[in-house]
Amino acid sequence: MTSQTTDLPQLLAGKRLLVTGVLTEASIAFATARMAQQLGAEIVLTGFGKGIRLTTRVAERLPSTPDVLEMDVTDIEQMGAVVAELGDRWGAVDGVVHAIGFAPASAIGGNFLETPWEDVATAVQVSTYSFASLARVMAPLLKAGGGGSYVGLDFDATVAWPSYDWMGVAKAGLESACRYTARELGAQGTRVNLVAAGPLKTMAARQIEGFKSFEDTWGERAPLGWDITDTEPVARVVCSLLGDWMPGVTGEIVHCDGGVHAIGA
Repeated sequence: MTSQTTDLPQLLAGKRLLVTGVLTEASIAFATARMAQQLGAEIVLTGFGKGIRLTTRVAERLPSTPDVLEMDVTDIEQMGAVVAELGDRWGAVDGVVHAIGFAPASAIGGNFLETPWEDVATAVQVSTYSFASLARVMAPLLKAGGGGSYVGLDFDATVAWPSYDWMGVAKAGLESACRYTARELGAQGTRVNLVAAGPLKTMAARQIEGFKSFEDTWGERAPLGWDITDTEPVARVVCSLLGDWMPGVTGEIVHCDGGVHAIGA
């Protein structure tokens, strides 16, 4: 599966978007930010800690260099500061991309039953709870924008994957959190969805020992094939959900994995 970007319509013209999780050009979030700009959106990125230097540097490789705000999703004050900044800047937000996940080394890599609770708690707080907490603080700005769209990145949590361990459990929680968040924010018109991507050669994937074991076979199993270096197909789905083209879709998990999720063997 290889994608090409040509003559893109301005599906996100005038949209104001917050995109988290941009670390390198291989990030799904980077591909999303790039495509969102190509589709007409104005974006702001977030980063935190030492990683914010990576975000700031890679932001310069986008079609138009966006501002980067510091936001640690475990720090309510930093999240509040981002909301205040965006409120002053835009008054409203049309879309938010949650591309956030982290698990300590002991929580991934094949030692599932040996992981201490403290590390499990970190994985769940950052990868699952942050989806709801970010939605909570951004809700007023999304409401001011007419409801808008909140999109998170997922990896199919219906089965147990080699080495994915507690991150897989956290993703299962993320999928449930998506449904509950959709229920909570539906009244203000906010659509809440996830995109379950196939394996891609991102920085996060490289941190998981054993991830390559199914990365190598994904293309063989996928009816459409799968290019582990091409993040654009996933970015297209995310941007489609950020726009106004699917106003009746919320609480959904859209798979962009070449079709592997639908194939038993």
